[in-house]
Amino acid sequence: MPVQKRTPNTIVPDVTLDAKGFRCPMPILKAKNIIEGLGTGQILEILGTDPVSKHDLAGWCNYAGHTYLGVEEKDDFFRFYVRKG
Repeated sequence: MPVQKRTPNTIVPDVTLDAKGFRCPMPILKAKNIIEGLGTGQILEILGTDPVSKHDLAGWCNYAGHTYLGVEEKDDFFRFYVRKG
């Protein structure tokens, strides 16, 4: 599954989850709870500080049938983008 290292500026999330400060597995657990309430094709943006999430979120998306759109690295946190499958 190809993973973008940087997301295009055209991605507009439907919902944003602030998971900064949380370590694995909390960002994924919180994302799972939120994405269950979204409609197919909607986009969840996850703000996080745990670098392990870069690999974990992509794997979770593959397992759960969602599309991992990529990650954008900011000064001190990451912006992950997931499209609900």
